[in-house]
Amino acid sequence: MQSALRKFKASIFQALSHPTRIAIIDILRDGEISAGAILERLEVEQANASQHLSVLRAHHIVINRKEGNQVFYSLKNLRLVEVLDLMRVYFMEELNESVGMLAEIHQETPGVGKVTQKE
Repeated sequence: MQSALRKFKASIFQALSHPTRIAIIDILRDGEISAGAILERLEVEQANASQHLSVLRAHHIVINRKEGNQVFYSLKNLRLVEVLDLMRVYFMEELNESVGMLAEIHQETPGVGKVTQKE
């Protein structure tokens, strides 16, 4: 059972491994939206967005429904938004740690590594 769970997790992370797909999920975090509106917000070609939406559908991350000639997308499970929000917190913690280390380096070696602007 652990193996199946690990494979499932890896599959989801694989589906999320592209910045455009994460952007789509961020767009859908507030609810259902048309494919056209997704395209406008992403500012990518229709074919490109379709490929990414196809990957997200194949991994059961998004669902779609048709209404007339429009297609609407939504997240299958909002829990994924929580996962991405936790990743944002993780990123900020890592960034803060790096900034702290950089500050220590500057204290230990004054003047080394300072960025100066050319006039």
